[in-house]
Amino acid sequence: MDTATPAPAPRAGRSRNPLGRLLRRAEVVGVEQLAARTRRVTLAGEALAGLAWTPGQHVSVVLADPSAPGTWLRDPRDLKRTYSVWDYQPDGRLDLAVYDHGGDAPGARWARAAAAGRGVLVKGPEGHLVAQPDAPYHVFAGDDTAAVAFGAILRSLPATAPVFGAIEHDRPDDALPLARRDELTLVYRQGAPAADSPRLPATLAALTLPAEPGVAYVAGEARAIQAIRRHLVDDRGWPRRAVVTHPFWTPGRRGMD
Repeated sequence: MDTATPAPAPRAGRSRNPLGRLLRRAEVVGVEQLAARTRRVTLAGEALAGLAWTPGQHVSVVLADPSAPGTWLRDPRDLKRTYSVWDYQPDGRLDLAVYDHGGDAPGARWARAAAAGRGVLVKGPEGHLVAQPDAPYHVFAGDDTAAVAFGAILRSLPATAPVFGAIEHDRPDDALPLARRDELTLVYRQGAPAADSPRLPATLAALTLPAEPGVAYVAGEARAIQAIRRHLVDDRGWPRRAVVTHPFWTPGRRGMD
């Protein structure tokens, strides 16, 4: 008599997801321009229903079909990219907002080629760049790549929560339709390099903030993030734990291009 323990029954809603918990199959169902260089790419699928998403978190997108010959011979850093979630509906619709910096990196090519009907593999959501609801006030500092996460966080905050901050874009038509955008300072590069830009740290340093620390969400290019964190900690005396950072990109580092 076979006395082996029977395998557990599959959980509801998971039986059609052969990739398990790590990767979920979805499909691009819509693409539209959200700003001059940012495309909203809407994904949908049964496997995306009921995700535990917190505004500000991101997902990872697999850029190549893992079953295709030779895929796993490629540099692993070219196989996936992370994108902040612009919005999410529990029925299984997930909006990414992807900034096109004009380069030829794998993520940029994927976003330009995204079209309705294209299959995609998604991992997440995950990430610590999320709203801190108990903060006395909220400070946002980041570039074009950070604006997506900031948009989701801003929509989640109570209308009475004080908001300050600065967001850097290249041109005015790059600015996203953020909630409470009139409470933020928008900075424009006008063609100047985005990497290690001095404009964002300088703008933040000029802001008048309450005397006591709040919470700061600082994201975008790695060196600009370091400069802003130094200012808040060294010049304004904020505790490090009050500055939540997420480097989205930096030039010359594969996988963060």
